[in-house]
Amino acid sequence: MDRATFETELARDGYACRESGMDANTFNDTHTHPFDARLFVTAGEITVNFEGSEKTCRPGDSFSLAANIPHTEKVGPEGVSYVAGRREP
Repeated sequence: MDRATFETELARDGYACRESGMDANTFNDTHTHPFDARLFVTAGEITVNFEGSEKTCRPGDSFSLAANIPHTEKVGPEGVSYVAGRREP
């Protein structure tokens, strides 16, 4: 999927869209978000662990996580930039 398609799908599905990022080697311990989230990585790398699974996303990869799912986030050594979508359930 490309960025334009990702952003079109966010709009279609009722997600607010924004660009963001995280610093290199950031680790966010187990937490939840009160919203559905989708991410499209534009640079760097992020690994998300949830429900016994691990998903590493690099440029061009996308990821979604439903609201209130416990997860961790680990950013690679170059940081990560992404387009984020968020939707209240």
